[in-house]
Amino acid sequence: MSRNRFSGEISPKWGLCSQLATLWITGNNISGKIPPEIGNSTQLHDLDFSMKHMVGEIPIELGKLTNLLNLRLNGNHLSGRIPPELESLTDLQVLDLSRNILSFMPDSIGALSNLHYLNLSCNKFSQRIPIQISKIIHLSQLDLSHNMLIGEIPSLFTKLEDLVTLNLSFNNLSGPIPNTKVFQGVPTEAFQGNKGLCGNASELQPCQLPHKEDKHGSKKSYKIVFIVVFPLLGALAISFVIIIAFCNFQRRRKGDPENNKQSLTLSILDSVVKFEDILEATNNFDVMYCIGEGVHGIVYKADLPSGDIAAVKRFHCLLDSSNSAYQKEFFNEVKALTVIKHRNIVKLYGFCIHSKYTFLVYDYLQRGSLAKTLSNDEEAKELDWYRRMNVIKGVSHALSYMHHDLSLPIIHRDISSKNILLDLEYEAHVSDFGTAKLLKQDSSNWSKLAGTYGYIAPELAYTMKVTEKCDVYSFGVLTLEILKGSHPGDIMSSASSSSSATLQVKLNDLLDQRLSPPRYKVLDKLNRILEVAILCIDVNPQRRPTMQLVSKLLSN
Repeated sequence: MSRNRFSGEISPKWGLCSQLATLWITGNNISGKIPPEIGNSTQLHDLDFSMKHMVGEIPIELGKLTNLLNLRLNGNHLSGRIPPELESLTDLQVLDLSRNILSFMPDSIGALSNLHYLNLSCNKFSQRIPIQISKIIHLSQLDLSHNMLIGEIPSLFTKLEDLVTLNLSFNNLSGPIPNTKVFQGVPTEAFQGNKGLCGNASELQPCQLPHKEDKHGSKKSYKIVFIVVFPLLGALAISFVIIIAFCNFQRRRKGDPENNKQSLTLSILDSVVKFEDILEATNNFDVMYCIGEGVHGIVYKADLPSGDIAAVKRFHCLLDSSNSAYQKEFFNEVKALTVIKHRNIVKLYGFCIHSKYTFLVYDYLQRGSLAKTLSNDEEAKELDWYRRMNVIKGVSHALSYMHHDLSLPIIHRDISSKNILLDLEYEAHVSDFGTAKLLKQDSSNWSKLAGTYGYIAPELAYTMKVTEKCDVYSFGVLTLEILKGSHPGDIMSSASSSSSATLQVKLNDLLDQRLSPPRYKVLDKLNRILEVAILCIDVNPQRRPTMQLVSKLLSN
């Protein structure tokens, strides 16, 4: 039942399915806690509750699923510890708990002796790496990156002879990297972001040998060597750095930014903001400054020294060669936003590409996303009919500009309420161009499926050809959602088998009941908006209007 529009919580009645072997409910809008009754489905071999909004702790009852081979709970908001009771899952081969807010892993994790894949990245673990992991001798992939782990890399990790992929980056690890066969083939990127690590790998500081002492216990003096050699070495080092920096600058100035992923680049379009200012304003991206989270990144609020407030979108993964999808998303967003100048499109201030961080710096929109506003009864009431009509018009103007006023038209491909941000005046701003695509004339524009389920044009179910009419469809769904106050799933079900000419939707049955009924003049305008929205969600993309026409119709 993965990748649908299911909402609500997972029912405890799944625990009554005593013969169930596989249960996948990933990529929905499901929230709440994992029901402990799931532990009664003891025949489960494969359980996937990933990419949802689950909260609370991992129930200890999952330890009763002794036949489990695969357990994926990644991409949720699960907190607390990994239950020691999971040690009974001795047949488990895949365990993915990444991208949660878990804070403790027990030593008993070493009892999962048949694990081949273990991913605990992007959590809040702040302990030493459990030495018992070295007992999982068949482990081939281990990812503990983006945590706060301390101490040294356990020397007994040398026993993990089947290890193919290892990632310990962006922790607080220290000490030497074991100089053994297991670690010799590991790329440097697997250790970056740990200031205390040392070793023979490039970009890491060499481990210092202990100083020898004389018989009086004092260190031998090398004053002459310091005086003569160090200035020469210093001069050579400075010259070398200057030459490298100049070459990198020339290469960046001539080349495409996609070829310069390893350099530190904080490009500010309007004013000067230091890289350190961003880190200080977010306390090194502390969770207390988090104001939103998406599939690929977390958004933080940053109060800058200048007095300005910015929104900083930090990507979960770095722009290295192993994450080409994230590279593409990042540069798509940068390219799109540096070209665009429109009052209804979020403003990009700058971007950073760094060995430790990759982020975008946006204008901060005080009221957050339209989805957040509509989901809160009090805030939804503040968004009255006039303001809602203005939001709809603003989005239509932004899309018309993107599709028709640029030399290279841009398709957003993910128009949804979570990607529409509101300022203090309830003015709409289209955001998140991570899936945007710059259209080139005479190109087929075939692409992988992207967007938010419930807003994706139906033709993308059987073709991957992306056109501007995909945005038109999403805009139609968004407009109905603004009028209704929630996603119009029932209307979309009817629309999937009808043309706009035959689809009948009564405005009075659609309008958000949390607001007072609109007066006559407003009612007439809302009827016109509804008619345009119905045209936009036509199953045949050829019959949908252009956003230029939509913008004109809504402006009259």
